[in-house]
Amino acid sequence: MIGKRLSLWVLGLIVLAAGVIGVSRPRPAAAQGEAPTRVIVGRVLDRQNQPVEGVRVTALTGGNSEVIAETLTQPDGSFVLVMSPLIMDSLRLEFERAHFETAGLALVEEDLERLRAQGTVTLPSLTLVRRIGPAFWIATLLFIAMLGLIASGQLHNTLAALVGMAVVYGVSYLGEPLWEELYIFDFARSLQFVDWNVIFLIMGMMIVIAVVERTGIFQWLAFRSYKLSGGRMWLLLTILMIVTGVASAFLDNVTTMLLMTPITIQIAIALNINPLALLMPEVFASNVVGISTLVGTPTNILIGSFGGITFNDFLINLTPGVVLAMVGLVLYSLYVYRKEYRSAGEMSPLLLEKLEERGRITQPDHLRKAGWVGLGMIVLFVFGENIHLLPSVTAMMGATALMVWIRPDIEEMIEAVDWTTLVFFISLFIVVGAVQEVGLISVIAEWIGRLVGDNLPLAMLIIIWLGAVLSTVVANIPFTAAMLPVIGFLTATIPGAESKVLFYCLSVGSAMGGNGSLIGASANLVTAGIAERAGYPITYVYFLKKGFPALLITVGLATVWLFVRF
Repeated sequence: MIGKRLSLWVLGLIVLAAGVIGVSRPRPAAAQGEAPTRVIVGRVLDRQNQPVEGVRVTALTGGNSEVIAETLTQPDGSFVLVMSPLIMDSLRLEFERAHFETAGLALVEEDLERLRAQGTVTLPSLTLVRRIGPAFWIATLLFIAMLGLIASGQLHNTLAALVGMAVVYGVSYLGEPLWEELYIFDFARSLQFVDWNVIFLIMGMMIVIAVVERTGIFQWLAFRSYKLSGGRMWLLLTILMIVTGVASAFLDNVTTMLLMTPITIQIAIALNINPLALLMPEVFASNVVGISTLVGTPTNILIGSFGGITFNDFLINLTPGVVLAMVGLVLYSLYVYRKEYRSAGEMSPLLLEKLEERGRITQPDHLRKAGWVGLGMIVLFVFGENIHLLPSVTAMMGATALMVWIRPDIEEMIEAVDWTTLVFFISLFIVVGAVQEVGLISVIAEWIGRLVGDNLPLAMLIIIWLGAVLSTVVANIPFTAAMLPVIGFLTATIPGAESKVLFYCLSVGSAMGGNGSLIGASANLVTAGIAERAGYPITYVYFLKKGFPALLITVGLATVWLFVRF
């Protein structure tokens, strides 16, 4: 038995040695003397000077009929075409891609001579022209229909985005066999438009928040706000708005309002005033102050990931404007709800005792641990950019570290993740990717580019106020996702825009513009839902009446700061 095993081992070693010898065997002399291959290098761009990926580049010779080489362009638009060492009297390149006009380029004699002599030639960038076909109009109409469903509320936001995504896939896969002009993109291409940095950042922050909210810290802050104000309504409102705003700068504003709304309603009822007199200013503050950090609003997460804007960049460039807007917002709220505040009564000792009971920190040990982990995450958010640490990685590391330290019920933590929101983002990315693929975003970018020319101040005003006004009729998340490629083009073409000021303008317009209507921001809808269940409905008209003046004041003040800063 042992001898049989030994013989098998020896046989295996012989086979292995033979393989190594075969691999290392010198090539025949004829192969070593082969002529080097010919290489053509180039780059393909669109009319906005943006790289075009996935262009099929074909080399033709022999009367432009014989294919001798073929390749695809890379994400940066570049291509490397490697050919056999043939003697070519003529050479023509063809560039073909869906949603673009097919282009051809014949190499001149000078390029052919260089190719024969040096083996390599670098061509100037080639510009492809968009083709406006059936796929363009289908994707555009689907995108508009999705926005309409979101704005009207006929379908849940996530369901509306899922319907849009499903129709895009259906048209691409079922329509193409009937007519190739119906093709939009395939599944693999669509996933390239999903910003996974955003998805994992939101997921990690949701897990961290799920741990923090169970400690009772937000209820404790709300009660302490009332105690600190001493019953003075102007001070109570100011404190509640500051607490809500600061929390929204480091937590998602939707989560902040989920935590602040119930205790605020209780305080208002105890003071015998309409809870909306406190809730409306709080949600305004949430939307305004949230833009001062990378993780404060979903729109900032999108903008930061696309534009390469760091946690520090948002903090430095937007915080002074946010403070200015916040001052204006507090004064406006005090004025518009002055009658309600004057009618506020004294809180009875019994109600005060009840609020104090609900406002206790229930898990101090977990809160302490969450505080240390949160501090570490903030440090990494601020300084992680120096080692190219993505915010999503920081969020996932923090969430994992906190769960390992605290050891909560893992199933509860996973259930605490708002998968509906994550599915909404993924579906939205794909639908926006469809209109980007067919060229709608390029058309819009070209139109705005012609409108503003080289005028950076005009571009800033258009981006800020276009975002602010449109956010009153379109949810700011899909609007921001659709505008990001446009801002990227304008940043690359307008002198002075390399400071990324237009990205900050989009942040101000889309987030602060969310205060203009009930559907303008997710935090608005969440607050309205909780208030309605408590018996205090917020209608679209009521929100518009109170919110649109707040939009004008806050966006106007933030605009002043951006012009001063940039």
